[in-house]
Amino acid sequence: MAALDPKVGISMSEIKSKLLRPALTSHYICDFQPPDTEFITARINTAPGERYDKLSLACVEASLPGSSLMTNEINDDHTGVTERQAYRRQYDDRADFTFYVGNEDYYVIRLFEAWIGYAADEQYGDQQKRAAANNYYYRVNFPDSYTTGGTFGGSLSIRKFERDYATSGVSLIYNFVKAFPVNINSMPVAYDSSELLKCTVSFSYSRYWIKTEIKPRIDPLQQLNPLQLLPGNVGGFTGAGFEVFVDPGLA
Repeated sequence: MAALDPKVGISMSEIKSKLLRPALTSHYICDFQPPDTEFITARINTAPGERYDKLSLACVEASLPGSSLMTNEINDDHTGVTERQAYRRQYDDRADFTFYVGNEDYYVIRLFEAWIGYAADEQYGDQQKRAAANNYYYRVNFPDSYTTGGTFGGSLSIRKFERDYATSGVSLIYNFVKAFPVNINSMPVAYDSSELLKCTVSFSYSRYWIKTEIKPRIDPLQQLNPLQLLPGNVGGFTGAGFEVFVDPGLA
Protein backbone atom coordinates (compact mmCIF):
# COMPACT_ATOMS: atom_id res chain seq x y z
CA MET A 1 0.00 0.00 0.00
CA ALA A 2 1.42 3.35 -1.04
CA ALA A 3 1.94 6.08 1.54
CA LEU A 4 -0.46 9.02 1.54
CA ASP A 5 0.65 12.03 -0.49
CA PRO A 6 0.68 15.45 1.23
CA LYS A 7 -2.55 17.35 0.65
CA VAL A 8 -2.51 21.05 -0.11
CA GLY A 9 -5.44 23.38 0.25
CA ILE A 10 -7.55 21.43 2.72
CA SER A 11 -10.79 23.28 3.33
CA MET A 12 -11.83 24.44 6.80
CA SER A 13 -15.07 22.48 6.54
CA GLU A 14 -13.10 19.27 5.95
CA ILE A 15 -10.91 19.96 8.97
CA LYS A 16 -13.97 20.61 11.13
CA SER A 17 -15.73 17.45 9.98
CA LYS A 18 -12.70 15.22 10.59
CA LEU A 19 -10.91 16.73 13.59
CA LEU A 20 -13.19 19.05 15.51
CA ARG A 21 -15.91 16.57 16.48
CA PRO A 22 -14.26 14.35 19.11
CA ALA A 23 -16.30 11.96 21.23
CA LEU A 24 -16.88 13.15 24.81
CA THR A 25 -16.75 11.09 27.99
CA SER A 26 -19.85 12.57 29.61
CA HIS A 27 -22.49 11.19 27.22
CA TYR A 28 -23.45 7.63 28.15
CA ILE A 29 -26.13 5.67 29.95
CA CYS A 30 -25.85 2.34 31.74
CA ASP A 31 -28.54 -0.32 31.90
CA PHE A 32 -28.58 -2.51 35.03
CA GLN A 33 -31.12 -5.30 35.29
CA PRO A 34 -30.28 -7.70 38.16
CA PRO A 35 -31.51 -11.28 38.03
CA ASP A 36 -35.23 -11.30 38.79
CA THR A 37 -35.15 -13.36 41.98
CA GLU A 38 -37.51 -13.13 44.95
CA PHE A 39 -34.52 -12.79 47.29
CA ILE A 40 -33.22 -9.60 45.64
CA THR A 41 -36.67 -8.09 45.06
CA ALA A 42 -37.75 -8.62 48.68
CA ARG A 43 -34.73 -6.74 50.00
CA ILE A 44 -34.96 -3.67 47.79
CA ASN A 45 -38.78 -3.38 47.80
CA THR A 46 -38.86 -1.39 44.57
CA ALA A 47 -40.80 -1.95 41.37
CA PRO A 48 -38.63 -3.27 38.47
CA GLY A 49 -39.15 -0.23 36.22
CA GLU A 50 -38.27 2.20 38.99
CA ARG A 51 -35.29 0.04 39.94
CA TYR A 52 -33.69 0.21 36.49
CA ASP A 53 -34.30 3.93 36.09
CA LYS A 54 -32.78 4.74 39.47
CA LEU A 55 -29.62 2.76 38.76
CA SER A 56 -29.16 4.29 35.32
CA LEU A 57 -29.46 7.85 36.56
CA ALA A 58 -27.36 7.23 39.68
CA CYS A 59 -24.38 5.83 37.74
CA VAL A 60 -21.98 8.79 37.55
CA GLU A 61 -18.88 6.97 36.36
CA ALA A 62 -18.24 3.88 34.28
CA SER A 63 -15.53 2.44 32.04
CA LEU A 64 -15.94 1.11 28.53
CA PRO A 65 -14.38 -2.36 28.63
CA GLY A 66 -11.20 -3.33 26.83
CA SER A 67 -9.52 -6.47 25.57
CA SER A 68 -6.20 -7.64 24.19
CA LEU A 69 -4.78 -10.45 22.10
CA MET A 70 -2.54 -13.01 23.74
CA THR A 71 0.28 -14.09 21.44
CA ASN A 72 2.90 -16.77 21.03
CA GLU A 73 6.45 -15.74 20.26
CA ILE A 74 8.06 -17.44 17.27
CA ASN A 75 11.82 -17.16 16.91
CA ASP A 76 14.02 -17.77 13.89
CA ASP A 77 11.42 -19.02 11.41
CA HIS A 78 13.13 -16.33 9.39
CA THR A 79 16.74 -15.49 10.18
CA GLY A 80 17.00 -12.80 12.81
CA VAL A 81 13.25 -12.22 12.92
CA THR A 82 10.97 -12.59 15.96
CA GLU A 83 7.28 -12.91 15.13
CA ARG A 84 4.13 -13.04 17.21
CA GLN A 85 0.89 -14.85 16.39
CA ALA A 86 -2.42 -14.43 18.21
CA TYR A 87 -4.04 -17.44 19.84
CA ARG A 88 -6.59 -15.96 22.28
CA ARG A 89 -8.55 -12.80 22.96
CA GLN A 90 -8.25 -11.76 26.60
CA TYR A 91 -10.97 -9.56 28.13
CA ASP A 92 -10.52 -7.23 31.10
CA ASP A 93 -11.24 -9.14 34.30
CA ARG A 94 -13.70 -6.58 35.71
CA ALA A 95 -15.63 -3.37 35.10
CA ASP A 96 -16.14 -0.64 37.71
CA PHE A 97 -19.27 1.49 38.14
CA THR A 98 -19.68 4.40 40.57
CA PHE A 99 -23.10 5.47 41.85
CA TYR A 100 -24.51 8.36 43.84
CA VAL A 101 -26.24 7.01 46.94
CA GLY A 102 -29.71 8.45 47.51
CA ASN A 103 -30.53 9.51 51.05
CA GLU A 104 -34.14 8.35 50.95
CA ASP A 105 -33.48 4.62 51.22
CA TYR A 106 -29.80 3.90 50.38
CA TYR A 107 -31.19 1.96 47.46
CA VAL A 108 -27.92 1.43 45.57
CA ILE A 109 -26.16 -0.08 48.58
CA ARG A 110 -29.10 -2.33 49.45
CA LEU A 111 -29.45 -3.59 45.90
CA PHE A 112 -25.84 -4.66 45.38
CA GLU A 113 -25.57 -6.06 48.90
CA ALA A 114 -28.63 -8.17 48.08
CA TRP A 115 -27.16 -9.29 44.74
CA ILE A 116 -23.88 -10.37 46.36
CA GLY A 117 -25.84 -11.96 49.20
CA TYR A 118 -27.83 -14.00 46.72
CA ALA A 119 -24.63 -15.18 45.01
CA ALA A 120 -23.41 -16.34 48.44
CA ASP A 121 -26.75 -18.13 48.98
CA GLU A 122 -27.83 -16.14 52.02
CA GLN A 123 -31.48 -16.59 51.07
CA TYR A 124 -32.54 -19.25 53.54
CA GLY A 125 -33.71 -18.43 57.05
CA ASP A 126 -33.26 -15.10 58.82
CA GLN A 127 -30.13 -13.77 57.13
CA GLN A 128 -29.46 -11.09 59.74
CA LYS A 129 -29.56 -13.57 62.63
CA ARG A 130 -27.39 -16.01 60.71
CA ALA A 131 -24.78 -13.33 59.95
CA ALA A 132 -24.56 -12.42 63.63
CA ALA A 133 -24.30 -16.02 64.83
CA ASN A 134 -20.95 -17.54 65.77
CA ASN A 135 -21.61 -20.52 63.52
CA TYR A 136 -22.48 -18.39 60.46
CA TYR A 137 -22.02 -20.26 57.17
CA TYR A 138 -23.01 -19.98 53.53
CA ARG A 139 -22.91 -22.06 50.37
CA VAL A 140 -22.40 -20.21 47.09
CA ASN A 141 -25.12 -20.54 44.45
CA PHE A 142 -24.63 -21.91 40.95
CA PRO A 143 -23.33 -19.16 38.59
CA ASP A 144 -26.28 -19.51 36.24
CA SER A 145 -28.59 -18.21 38.98
CA TYR A 146 -26.77 -14.99 39.90
CA THR A 147 -25.11 -13.95 36.60
CA THR A 148 -26.93 -11.85 34.00
CA GLY A 149 -28.59 -13.76 31.19
CA GLY A 150 -28.91 -16.90 33.31
CA THR A 151 -31.90 -18.66 34.83
CA PHE A 152 -33.43 -15.45 36.21
CA GLY A 153 -32.52 -13.14 33.33
CA GLY A 154 -30.93 -9.77 33.92
CA SER A 155 -28.52 -7.74 31.80
CA LEU A 156 -25.73 -5.20 32.00
CA SER A 157 -24.77 -2.80 29.22
CA ILE A 158 -23.31 0.65 28.52
CA ARG A 159 -24.63 2.79 25.70
CA LYS A 160 -22.18 5.44 24.41
CA PHE A 161 -23.59 8.30 22.38
CA GLU A 162 -22.81 11.97 21.71
CA ARG A 163 -24.53 15.26 22.40
CA ASP A 164 -25.80 15.41 18.81
CA TYR A 165 -27.57 12.10 19.30
CA ALA A 166 -30.95 13.69 18.58
CA THR A 167 -29.85 14.36 14.99
CA SER A 168 -27.23 11.64 14.39
CA GLY A 169 -29.05 8.75 16.08
CA VAL A 170 -25.79 6.78 16.39
CA SER A 171 -24.69 4.89 19.50
CA LEU A 172 -22.46 2.02 20.56
CA ILE A 173 -23.77 -0.56 23.03
CA TYR A 174 -21.34 -2.64 25.09
CA ASN A 175 -23.16 -5.78 26.25
CA PHE A 176 -21.60 -7.74 29.12
CA VAL A 177 -22.08 -11.51 29.20
CA LYS A 178 -22.57 -13.37 32.51
CA ALA A 179 -21.90 -10.31 34.67
CA PHE A 180 -22.27 -10.13 38.44
CA PRO A 181 -20.91 -7.88 41.22
CA VAL A 182 -17.77 -9.16 42.91
CA ASN A 183 -16.78 -6.17 45.03
CA ILE A 184 -18.36 -3.19 46.80
CA ASN A 185 -15.69 -0.65 47.70
CA SER A 186 -15.58 0.78 51.20
CA MET A 187 -17.29 4.17 51.55
CA PRO A 188 -15.52 6.46 54.07
CA VAL A 189 -17.67 8.73 56.23
CA ALA A 190 -16.32 11.56 58.39
CA TYR A 191 -17.34 14.65 60.39
CA ASP A 192 -15.38 16.89 58.01
CA SER A 193 -17.16 18.98 55.40
CA SER A 194 -19.93 16.95 53.80
CA GLU A 195 -19.44 15.35 50.40
CA LEU A 196 -21.66 13.26 48.19
CA LEU A 197 -21.66 9.62 49.21
CA LYS A 198 -20.63 7.39 46.31
CA CYS A 199 -20.68 3.62 45.99
CA THR A 200 -18.27 1.90 43.57
CA VAL A 201 -19.15 -1.62 42.50
CA SER A 202 -16.85 -3.94 40.50
CA PHE A 203 -18.41 -6.46 38.12
CA SER A 204 -16.88 -9.63 36.76
CA TYR A 205 -17.97 -10.87 33.35
CA SER A 206 -17.07 -13.55 30.82
CA ARG A 207 -16.80 -11.29 27.77
CA TYR A 208 -18.51 -8.40 26.04
CA TRP A 209 -19.80 -7.75 22.57
CA ILE A 210 -20.52 -4.48 20.78
CA LYS A 211 -23.59 -3.50 18.82
CA THR A 212 -23.91 -0.38 16.68
CA GLU A 213 -27.39 1.09 16.51
CA ILE A 214 -28.72 3.81 14.24
CA LYS A 215 -32.14 5.36 14.57
CA PRO A 216 -33.79 7.79 12.16
CA ARG A 217 -33.03 11.46 12.49
CA ILE A 218 -35.55 13.39 14.56
CA ASP A 219 -36.42 17.04 14.92
CA PRO A 220 -33.49 18.58 16.88
CA LEU A 221 -36.02 20.75 18.74
CA GLN A 222 -37.77 17.66 20.10
CA GLN A 223 -37.01 17.03 23.76
CA LEU A 224 -35.15 13.73 24.30
CA ASN A 225 -35.43 11.91 27.60
CA PRO A 226 -32.21 9.93 28.31
CA LEU A 227 -34.29 7.15 29.87
CA GLN A 228 -35.74 6.48 26.43
CA LEU A 229 -32.39 4.94 25.59
CA LEU A 230 -33.03 2.05 27.98
CA PRO A 231 -34.01 -1.22 26.24
CA GLY A 232 -37.74 -1.79 25.99
CA ASN A 233 -38.81 1.81 26.70
CA VAL A 234 -41.17 3.56 24.34
CA GLY A 235 -39.16 5.87 22.15
CA GLY A 236 -36.04 3.73 22.39
CA PHE A 237 -34.42 1.77 19.61
CA THR A 238 -36.73 -1.23 19.51
CA GLY A 239 -39.57 -1.43 17.04
CA ALA A 240 -40.23 -1.20 13.33
CA GLY A 241 -38.53 1.39 11.21
CA PHE A 242 -35.15 1.34 12.92
CA GLU A 243 -31.99 0.20 11.22
CA VAL A 244 -30.02 -2.03 13.57
CA PHE A 245 -26.83 -3.83 12.68
CA VAL A 246 -23.98 -5.59 14.42
CA ASP A 247 -20.38 -5.13 13.37
CA PRO A 248 -19.35 -8.76 12.64
CA GLY A 249 -15.76 -7.96 13.56
CA LEU A 250 -16.75 -6.93 17.08
CA ALA A 251 -19.54 -9.41 17.93
